[in-house]
Amino acid sequence: MTAAGFPPSSHDPVLFVHTSPRGRTLLLLYVDDMIITGDDPEYIAFVKARLRDQFVMTDLGPLRYFLGIEVSSSSDGFSISQEKYIQDLLARAALADERTVETPMELHVKLRSTDGDPLPDHTRYRHLVGSLVYLAVTRPDISYPIHILSQFVSAPTTVHYGHLLRILRYLRGTITRRLFFPRSSSLQLQCYSDATWANDPTDRRSLSAYCVFLGGSLVAWKTKK
Repeated sequence: MTAAGFPPSSHDPVLFVHTSPRGRTLLLLYVDDMIITGDDPEYIAFVKARLRDQFVMTDLGPLRYFLGIEVSSSSDGFSISQEKYIQDLLARAALADERTVETPMELHVKLRSTDGDPLPDHTRYRHLVGSLVYLAVTRPDISYPIHILSQFVSAPTTVHYGHLLRILRYLRGTITRRLFFPRSSSLQLQCYSDATWANDPTDRRSLSAYCVFLGGSLVAWKTKK
């Protein structure tokens, strides 16, 4: 990539950026999956030809699917989702009913490590929580409850597992939700934050959270104790 004029980004080592008078080309690399985009189609074609000289590659055309993330575009903008990922997750979870819920977690819930009876096998709980952590890449609406439940992966209980199943039922009813990035969005950056102010029942620490919008597009979010 360096020989092709793509120095790695100082912010992310898997992002390579090429800048020229004709525009900028971005290349995102994860193991053997790659996205190439930019405003210089001639240089993009050149890069793909150079890569094919060095590696066995398949050009899959316009971006549709990448690492479990589905991408769709229109004249108004593009959206990302993980609908198939959710379907596979629900199939692995094998829920015993078809119920759905309106919210991923009830209001004012304060979970403790001593709530409920210990699960005899932690494997299922850990697997589902880990899968949901990756799903939060496109579903910021589950970021907070997943952060809460991930604190109990070392010793989950029946109560924690019940709240985990609630998130799965919420996802079943909202499986088609996606993040939309409009083409006409402004470049004004807006940030919002909030905190729970020392209300953790165990250690009295706070949970803080933020979300960042670039115009009308949600581009970053996080929940952290």
